[in-house]
Amino acid sequence: MSGHSKFANIKHKKEKNDAAKGKIFTIIGREIAVAVKEGGPDPSNNFKLAQVIAKAKSNNMPNDTIERGIKKAAGDVGNVNYKYVTYEGYGPSGIAIIVDALTDNQNRTAANIRNAFTKGQGSIGTPGCVSFMFDKKGQIIIDKEECSMESDDLMMMALDAGAEDFSEEEDSYEVLTDPDGFEEVRKALEEAGIEMISAEVTMIPQNYVEVTDETALKNLQRTLDLLDEDDDVQAVYHNWDE
Repeated sequence: MSGHSKFANIKHKKEKNDAAKGKIFTIIGREIAVAVKEGGPDPSNNFKLAQVIAKAKSNNMPNDTIERGIKKAAGDVGNVNYKYVTYEGYGPSGIAIIVDALTDNQNRTAANIRNAFTKGQGSIGTPGCVSFMFDKKGQIIIDKEECSMESDDLMMMALDAGAEDFSEEEDSYEVLTDPDGFEEVRKALEEAGIEMISAEVTMIPQNYVEVTDETALKNLQRTLDLLDEDDDVQAVYHNWDE
């Protein structure tokens, strides 16, 4: 990641998330509801639900909260009307931005996201306009301080479980997988007692872009802040080299 720690970025994001944990749990709750509606309440037979549960655990969502969410969704399937939508566009300095949303009102969500781009001097583009600059991967981040296993042993375990790549940073390890192989790798690490700071299928930029202009930086941060505050937004991916 352009020579700086992935864990530092993850930690920064998690600290921001911790300040708004209620929102994070609400977001994950919606994802659980949609996953249960689409594939049922059993994560062993519902890959998408298993992924959401992994995301919930990496955000320190209590097990009983997860279980309540699954039970509630299973009894309320007919009333779940959220829909996944993705928006792509450009921020200042040509920064590529992808926004994943889960909404029950596409008109509201589209207007809010367009507003976030406009206020940051950016623009919404057509589907596919920036996603080709990203690779969809399963990504697992492990804090070195919390991991007692030697890096070589951890690497071999991850690769044996089906991981595509393993890298070591100053304070963290990163495991990358094919999206379809993510759950198997995550489960293997979990069963070995490896604590994961982050475990999710995400969009990883192929290249990162530096932004040095102060005005562009302020505008970019404004867009990202507005998107972060939107309750319909599930995830934001960008290629800004922070």
